[in-house]
Amino acid sequence: MKLFGTDGLRGKAGEFPLDPASARLLGEEVGRTAEAGRTVVLGGDTRESTPWLLAELASGLSRAGSAVEWAGVIPTPAVAELVLALSAGAGISVSASHNLYEDNGIKIFGSDGRKWPDSEEERLEQSLLVSRAADGVRRGRGDGETRRRGDMGTAADPRLAEMYLERLAEHVPARLDGLAIVMDAGNGAAFRIGPEALRRAGAKVTAICDRPDGRNINASCGALHPEGMAAKTRETGAAIGVAFDGDADRAIFSDETGRVLDGDDVLWVLARDWKRRGLLTDAGIVGTVMSNFGLEAGLAREGIPFRRAAVGDRNVTRLMEDSGATIGGETSGHLILPFSPAGDGIQTALLLASIVSASAGPLSRLATLEKMPQVVRNVRVARRVALEENPGVSRAVARAEGSLDHRGRVFLRYSGTEPLLRILVEGSEKENVVSIADELETAVRKELG
Repeated sequence: MKLFGTDGLRGKAGEFPLDPASARLLGEEVGRTAEAGRTVVLGGDTRESTPWLLAELASGLSRAGSAVEWAGVIPTPAVAELVLALSAGAGISVSASHNLYEDNGIKIFGSDGRKWPDSEEERLEQSLLVSRAADGVRRGRGDGETRRRGDMGTAADPRLAEMYLERLAEHVPARLDGLAIVMDAGNGAAFRIGPEALRRAGAKVTAICDRPDGRNINASCGALHPEGMAAKTRETGAAIGVAFDGDADRAIFSDETGRVLDGDDVLWVLARDWKRRGLLTDAGIVGTVMSNFGLEAGLAREGIPFRRAAVGDRNVTRLMEDSGATIGGETSGHLILPFSPAGDGIQTALLLASIVSASAGPLSRLATLEKMPQVVRNVRVARRVALEENPGVSRAVARAEGSLDHRGRVFLRYSGTEPLLRILVEGSEKENVVSIADELETAVRKELG
């Protein structure tokens, strides 16, 4: 059993490994790992399970002798920033990112503000599995007392949100004075701090989906459902729209016409702007295996090197460090910038908005990336087997590659956070790409569904 995926620990809240006892053990293990005398920052999103999970983590940290700084409802990247601002020993964010409210997750940051390395997660994973085997039956959700101790609305220190806002403001190259922005908070962690960060930079913000109730996080809104944000942007005549996911580490945008822009579009705009300003290194930028081939081809015409990493912000960060690349990111809208320890959707929004503000024209004139027709399907699977060992899937992939005849690509991978198989098909003809994706999806459902 593998508990940690590409983005921390994730699962159903109240069930192993996100039950009270496991959260306490995890807190205790993190506390023992953090340097003696250094605090641990805790924060999370707006799910109804987040307060009691934070309370159990705090209980474990206390048992290990660690003091806690309560950041309350705050984006995941803010926890990483606060670790640096406070010289803390570690940080823990409770969030399941783009998942619906029933799920939750735990992401751990070291004293450098970076996510824990695989080796540390593997050690923690073994501790959780051993404890589960020893305890036998796990308890369910935290009791009423646990939930009261985890009331982040009263326990949060407002100074911490202010520290984060100040750090965001340090990296806005141009004021946004008068720039109209529509912001979809996804009823998540950015519902207060997102609009505030943009307004402090001078923007006129229209916030939507900013009334979380514990269960409406990511529900038909946010980065996975940007259509409402895009329509609102067009209707109000705003210059730019942005939609965050539940913990605001990713951002999807819209130009003034209502056209949705993903992470590839943002990388295109940033890369060209930074090259013009002399901010790009010779190593260029990093994308992932899911990045549209049009981005690679377009950057090549601009003389900007492009490298592909495996999916996951840690993989992107690792390749950036190894190659010396300045910017990296994923199609999902998770961008890695040189002045942020973790991907930060609010920081990305501030940066893109500042480029629009400083330009002589609208965002549509900057977001000119020509993409190759691409289809991505997310297929729920009942089991994970090596794809090359499944004859039915292997035959379907071989037929797909033959149909593309070297004029496109097929890529299949399991999600690191959900029981899904992602299917990507790119090619020169849209109809052919859709047809191939249909055939692959049918084969996967038959073999693995």
